[in-house]
Amino acid sequence: MHFHAKSESEVTSMGASSSSTPRRPLYFVQSPTSRDSLPDGDKTPFSFTPLGSPSHRSVSASLSGRHSRTSSGTHFWGKVIPDESHSRTKWPQANAIAEEAFRDDESGGRKIWPRRCNVLLFVSCFALLFAIFCLALWGASRPYKPQIILKSIVFSYFHVDEGADGTGVPTIMMSANSTLKLSVYNPAKFFGIHVVSTPVTLLYSELSVATGQLEEYYQSRKSHNVVSIVVEGEKVPLYGAGGNLSSSNENGDIPLDLVFSIQSKAYVLGNLVKQKFRRHIHCKIVLDSNKLKVIGSLQKVCQYD
Repeated sequence: MHFHAKSESEVTSMGASSSSTPRRPLYFVQSPTSRDSLPDGDKTPFSFTPLGSPSHRSVSASLSGRHSRTSSGTHFWGKVIPDESHSRTKWPQANAIAEEAFRDDESGGRKIWPRRCNVLLFVSCFALLFAIFCLALWGASRPYKPQIILKSIVFSYFHVDEGADGTGVPTIMMSANSTLKLSVYNPAKFFGIHVVSTPVTLLYSELSVATGQLEEYYQSRKSHNVVSIVVEGEKVPLYGAGGNLSSSNENGDIPLDLVFSIQSKAYVLGNLVKQKFRRHIHCKIVLDSNKLKVIGSLQKVCQYD
């Protein structure tokens, strides 16, 4: 390594210039471009310190010893804390509260909802509104109960004979065939109904002597329909119930009970909203077996529940 000695003239000129020009305080300035390049946990900028101050001498000496080989484009952001020996620079630890405050400042102080929460909120609101809509439809369909009236009962034949059951036991046998006519009216304005009946039973002394059933059918909205049900029975043994009957009094009045129910189902909104209706009919009729005619008016002898 070679050293070049300066001449006395150069030294004299430098001394003169330095003595004639007043010394201005120099400042150590650090200007980082972004906070992302800062060390973790240190978000406080440098304070400006004159180069001539004692505190800056230790800092500059520390920085020059540690960062002399870094490029000129490297910036530092943080408060330099010298240790007790002033020979090594330490960076403060990260502050979680300050970091959280920094994030709040960047988002404008607003809480950012995750996309998953937004989707969940939308689905919940939609399900609630749809449930309210379905409940409103169900409540609006309740008053539209079908109107069902038994219009007539016509007997094709009615016989009471002596005979024997399948095991050979002698008893009174009863045979009957009749046709019921029902009037069904659907008052609903926005849905049709599926109509069906339970087994229609004709009873004598609480013993079933003839049965029938209405097959399911569809009836449109605001419509009226008349349906027929065939009720029949062949040689039904009466056993003890036929003690008051014989072939000689076949022309007498015979008390009978007619019992059945009409069920209707409405699919207001597919399988999601369904409405069910049921009407029970019980008629106590008296049959003139000679004329095969029901005595009295059906409106008086039939009860609707």
